Amino acid sequence: MHDSYGTNPQVIECPMNDSASCMRRRSELQLLYEVSVILSENANVETVFKPLLEKMVSCIGIIRGAISILNRVTGEIDITEGYGLAQEQLRRGCYLPGEGITGKVVNTGNPIAIQRISEEPLFLNRTGARTMEEAYNTSFICVPIRSGIETIGTISIDVPYSPEPLDEKVHLLTVIAASISQFVRVCQVSLEEVNHLKAENQRLQVELQEHCHKFSSIGKSEGMRRIHRQMSVVCNTKATVLLLGETGVGKERFANDIHYASTRAKMPFIKVNCAAIPENLIESVLFGHEKGSFTGAVQQQKGYFEQADGGTIFLDEIGELPLMLQTKFLRVLQERTFERIGGSETVNVDIRVIAATNSDLQKMVKDGKFRQDLYYRLSVFPIVIPPLRERKTDIMLLANHFAKRFSEEYGKPMPLFSISTTNILNNYHWPGNIRELENTIERAVILSSDSMIHSYHLPEELQNTIGVMLRRVGTLPEILDSVEKEMIVEELKRTKGNMAKAAKNLGISERIMGLRIAKYQLKPKELS
Repeated sequence: MHDSYGTNPQVIECPMNDSASCMRRRSELQLLYEVSVILSENANVETVFKPLLEKMVSCIGIIRGAISILNRVTGEIDITEGYGLAQEQLRRGCYLPGEGITGKVVNTGNPIAIQRISEEPLFLNRTGARTMEEAYNTSFICVPIRSGIETIGTISIDVPYSPEPLDEKVHLLTVIAASISQFVRVCQVSLEEVNHLKAENQRLQVELQEHCHKFSSIGKSEGMRRIHRQMSVVCNTKATVLLLGETGVGKERFANDIHYASTRAKMPFIKVNCAAIPENLIESVLFGHEKGSFTGAVQQQKGYFEQADGGTIFLDEIGELPLMLQTKFLRVLQERTFERIGGSETVNVDIRVIAATNSDLQKMVKDGKFRQDLYYRLSVFPIVIPPLRERKTDIMLLANHFAKRFSEEYGKPMPLFSISTTNILNNYHWPGNIRELENTIERAVILSSDSMIHSYHLPEELQNTIGVMLRRVGTLPEILDSVEKEMIVEELKRTKGNMAKAAKNLGISERIMGLRIAKYQLKPKELS
C-alpha cells in the first residue's frame, strides 16, 4: 500500500523521561503519513473520507468522527461521512450556519475544542449519539475545512476526556482539514448538483401530474369552445398571453394547457405567483443576483426568467407586480434581456410569457398602479375565462371528473350523484368557481359511504339552497312526490335496477314499489 511513497516515516527517537509524548507524536506523524497515502491513491472523492476516519481511530483513538459539508443551495450543513454513528444518527446530524458547535465553526471559520461535552451548553448532541454519562467523559473538537477564505465544511471528533489541553489535536485536525479541502470542494459541488437535479425532478413530476389533470379544459359550453379555439390558435406562437378571470376559474391550468400544447412542451415551465413573494425579494427571485450583490448573496443565483430560458414562464397575479419592477419587466417583454442584481452582464433569454390576473388592469392603469405600456404589451392575446355560473352545462362534467379522481385517490368506488345533489350543484352560484367545486366534491367523496353523493354531503352553504329550490317546486303534494321519486331512483341506481332489493332497503313492499315505478314511469333496467 505504501510503495507509491517509497519509505515509511522517519523513526523518532525519544528521551526516556517523555515516552508518552513521544508515542503521541509518533502516532500523529503516522496519521498524517497515512492521510497522504489515502489522498494519493484515491481519485474518487467517495472513497477518501471513510478510510481517513478509520485511520484516525487506529492512530489517535477517536470514539467518533464526522466530515460535514455545507450545501450552499439549501444552507444546510450535513454529515457526509461518519464513524461510530448509526445511519439514523448520521441523518439527524444536520445544522444551519451558526447552529450548535458545527454551525458556529462554519460561521466563524474558527476551530472549537470542548474539554468536557456535558459542560458546554452550545453542544446540541443532535445526532443523539452521546449518553449523559458519555458526555461527561468525552471531549469534542471541530475544525473548519476551508477553500481559500470560504468555510466549506468541518471535521469533528469525539475523544476520551483528558485534563490535558487539546491544542495539539486541534492543530493535527487542522492540518488534515487543509489536506482534504480540495476533495471536500469537489464533493460540495457534486452534492449541490444532485440537490438541484432532485429539485428539478420533483418540479417536473409535479408539472406532469398537474398536466394529467387538466380539469380547466373540461367543458362543452360555448364559452369553453371559444377558449379552445383561441388556445389552438395561440399555443404555437411566441405571443404573450394574458389570462383574465375571477379567482378559482383555473387560470393556471389554462396556462399549463397552452405550454404543453406548444412546441416548448419539453422545455421548462416556471410558475411564479407575484402576490406570494415579498416585495423586497421579488426582483432577486425574478431576475437573479450576483455573488456579493447584497448581504446573504453568497453565490450567483439565476432568477426565474433565466431558469425558464427556452420554455414558458407563467406569472400569476401580475397586477401585484411592484411599480418599480414593471419597467424592468417591460424590457424583458420587449427585448428578452435583463441584468442580474449587482451585475453588468446582459442576460438574453428565449421565453414565452403567460400572465394572469383577477384584477381590473385597466382600472389600475387609470389609478396609476400599473404601467399603461406594460398593460398593452401583456394584452397581445387576452383570453377571458368565464366564471362557472356562466358555464352551467359544464358543472356536472367537472363534478364527475373530480368524483372519479378523488374516489381513486381515496380508494372508494366511483359515486353517483343524487337528483337533489345534481339540482343543487347546477343551481348554486359558485363564487369560488372551479376551485370551490373541486373542494366540494372532494369533501362529498370522503363523506359518502354508500357510493352515492347525497345533498347532505354538501357544505352547509350549498344545502341552504334546497329551501329556495323547494319553494319553486309547487304544492306540498308535488314536493312530496318529487322527494319520493328521487329516493326510489337513487335506490334503484344503487341496487343496479334490482326492484326487490331496492324495496327492502326503502322499507316498502315489492307491490308498493311496483306501483310507484308505474306512477313515476320509471324504467329500472335503464337505472342499473
